[in-house]
Amino acid sequence: MNHMITEVTSNKKDYLDLLLLADESEDMIDRYLDDGRLFVLNDEGVKCVAVVVALGAEECELKNIATYPEHQNKGYGKAMVDYLSEQYLGEFKVMYVGTGDVPKILRFYERCGFRISHRDENFFIDNYDHPMFEDGIQLRDMVYLRKDA
Repeated sequence: MNHMITEVTSNKKDYLDLLLLADESEDMIDRYLDDGRLFVLNDEGVKCVAVVVALGAEECELKNIATYPEHQNKGYGKAMVDYLSEQYLGEFKVMYVGTGDVPKILRFYERCGFRISHRDENFFIDNYDHPMFEDGIQLRDMVYLRKDA
């Protein structure tokens, strides 16, 4: 894999189509996109994006990571998480990521070195105006995982 990861500092909304794959609500994306740092993985075209937000002096959160469906399961997501871990863990003590309670996604993050931290019950029910599904599973609780420096 001959990829390059760069930070995008302007026109972040140009990547909205990809960001919406991981977060179906443009409203929710707007809440963190300006404050977050957007990274793009390019390998003969954009394959994956991610947004990281500082939560405080010691904690940050991976708010969004998305890979185009036709490029999934090729290592791009893991390459992005590994890159972000190197960039952030050191400056921050903990990186969190929140996701739906979907076994395949939880396994991905666990393979990337995260472990389950806590849950925000009914997050998807309370914060989205429509039921959301991933792998045929209705999303209810936000499951937070953490990776420590």
